[in-house]
Amino acid sequence: MFVQEEKIFAAPVLRLRICALDGAEWLEEVADDTAVERLKERCLKHCVPGSLEDPKSVTHHKLIHAASEKVLSDTKTILEENIKDRDVLVLMKKRAPPAPPKMCDVSEEEKFQTELRKILVSLIEVAQKLLALNPDAVELFKKANAMLDEDEDDRVDEIALRQLTEMGFPESRAVKALRLSHMSVTQAMEWLIEHADDPAVDAPLPGQFLVESAVGTDAPGTQAVAGASLDVNREEPKDELTEIFKKIRRKREFRPDPRVIIALMEMGFDEKEVVDALRVNNNQQNAACEWLLGDRKPTPEDLDKGIDPSSPLFQAILENPVVQLGLTNPKTLLAFEDMLENPLNSTQWMNDPETGPVMLQISRIFQTLNRT
Repeated sequence: MFVQEEKIFAAPVLRLRICALDGAEWLEEVADDTAVERLKERCLKHCVPGSLEDPKSVTHHKLIHAASEKVLSDTKTILEENIKDRDVLVLMKKRAPPAPPKMCDVSEEEKFQTELRKILVSLIEVAQKLLALNPDAVELFKKANAMLDEDEDDRVDEIALRQLTEMGFPESRAVKALRLSHMSVTQAMEWLIEHADDPAVDAPLPGQFLVESAVGTDAPGTQAVAGASLDVNREEPKDELTEIFKKIRRKREFRPDPRVIIALMEMGFDEKEVVDALRVNNNQQNAACEWLLGDRKPTPEDLDKGIDPSSPLFQAILENPVVQLGLTNPKTLLAFEDMLENPLNSTQWMNDPETGPVMLQISRIFQTLNRT
C-alpha cells in the first residue's frame, strides 16, 4: 500500500486565537509551515467576508503577536516567527501612509492642537493664582462646583437601575452592568444573565480602582492641610479655595471606558498600561492598541507639561486684554480643565459666549506668531 509522503511527515497543527479590534475572536488551526500571509488571508475571509475581492486588502492588514507585540512578517512561516500553540494574534488594519504635505499647506490647525494642551496647562496655573486673589472666589467656585455636580459623567440612570433591581438583580451588580452597557437596560440585562455565575461578577470595573486610588491618595493630605489651617493659621478662604480647585480637578480626571479596557486586557496587556493608552488616545480603542504596540509616544507624563513661560507665544497670550479678563472668570478655568481631559469638548467652549472670545484670541495669536 502506497502512503503519501506528506501525510507521514505532516507539519504540526497549531490552534491560534485571533482577535480583531472590533471585538471578534475565533480559533484558527494552521500547520506551522503556513506562511503568515496565507494565515492573514484566512483571517480576513473569516472577519471581513468578500474582502479578498480587493487584492490590496491583505497588504492593508497586519498580524501582531500579542505576547511579544511583534508584527509578523508576511514572507515568513508560523514556525519561523516562533509562534506556539494557543498563542494570541491580533488582526488590525495598517494606518494609511499620510499624503506628503505641500509646502504652503502644512496644517496650522494640527500644530495649534498639539501646542494647545501645553498652553492650557500653563494658563490653568495662571488662572488659579489670579482667581485666588478675588475676595468672592470661594463663592464663585462653590457655584461652579455645584454646576459640575449636576453634570457628573458617572451618574447612573435611576429609571434603568430601578428596572433591573425590580427584576431581582442586586443594585451594585446592576450599576456595574449599566455602566458597561452605557445605560442600556437590554444590554445590561444580557450582561447580568451571562455573568450570573462568574466569580468576578462583583469585582470593580477595570480602571475604577486606579482612578479611585489616585483620588484617595490626594484626599487625606488635602483634609489634613485644611484642618491644620483652620485650627492654627485661620486662613479659611485660601484653604477652602484650594480644596475646591482640587475637587474640580478630581471631577475632570480621565475616566477610561471599562469595555475598551476589558477588550485590550484580553489581548494580554496590563491594566495600568491600558489605562495609560486610553488616556493618551482619548478612549479610542484602535489608537490605544497601536500606541501599546508602538513606541508609546507621547507618554502620559507628556500630557501634563506646560509651555515655556518665557516663550514669545505665551508672553503674547498673557499680554492680550481679552485673555487677561477671561482668566479672572471661573468659567474659563473650568473650560480649560475640561478641554484638557476631554479635547472633543473644545468646540462647545469655542461657541460659548464667555469662553469663546478667549479661545479665539489664543488661536489668532498662535497663527500670527506661527507665520512670522
